[in-house]
Amino acid sequence: MKAQIALIALTFFGGNAMAKLPPLSDDAKAKAAEAAAKAAWGDKVAGYQLCQAQDRIAAAYLQKAQAAGKSLQPASTPPCTDPGPFSYVPPEPKPIEAAGAHSPTPTAATPPSTTQPAASAAKP
Repeated sequence: MKAQIALIALTFFGGNAMAKLPPLSDDAKAKAAEAAAKAAWGDKVAGYQLCQAQDRIAAAYLQKAQAAGKSLQPASTPPCTDPGPFSYVPPEPKPIEAAGAHSPTPTAATPPSTTQPAASAAKP
């Protein structure tokens, strides 16, 4: 009973502590993105290894079936694709000036108004 109460209290207060953590820094975000890319690559490698193992098992089964005199037609499956070595290229950080936050406004070369009346400009 005490263990259950302690677990409930830990869950409640642990959630509040997680909510008050500061946002991630740029370095932490970059490391998290690299870790996610490495995990995705690991999943691809695992899939490739599984595909190769399945091909070996299917080939052994077909060989034993043919030796026993059974005639089986192998199913056509796509070939296994090797994901290659892990390579991660971090995205280029966008410079502050790309947002235009610090750029001065350009000087106007022409006046904002024209000599054409507004009533005639509104007609399609």
